[in-house]
Amino acid sequence: MSIEIKSIGQIAIAVTKIDEAREFYKNTLGLTLLFDAGPELSFFDCGGTRLMLTTEQGNPKDHNTSVIYYKVDNIDAATQKLHAKGVTFEREPQLVAKMPDHELWIGFVRDPDQNLVGLMAERPLSDN
Repeated sequence: MSIEIKSIGQIAIAVTKIDEAREFYKNTLGLTLLFDAGPELSFFDCGGTRLMLTTEQGNPKDHNTSVIYYKVDNIDAATQKLHAKGVTFEREPQLVAKMPDHELWIGFVRDPDQNLVGLMAERPLSDN
């Protein structure tokens, strides 16, 4: 019996310094800050999915993070803008898969807590 998950409702990322992380996700990645909840939580909108930045609370083992891939329309333009902001790429965007109707391009940067942040774009074959 399926529980019929429809979409991601919220993603939590554990950070050490909310102020530095808020700055990165707001001003470097350009996500929209929705609200802060006290001194330990910041919430952002990422295309309809809520991203929660939180200080580590409870068991530290609960705060190992997975890589979140942020989809962009133009990965070349996004890369140029991040370089202009002084961001160093862990791996510059590159072609990772050719699909029947598009190419998948992925690159990686790190946030202030060294969490890996993925950027991805699906380039229609007509753009090549």
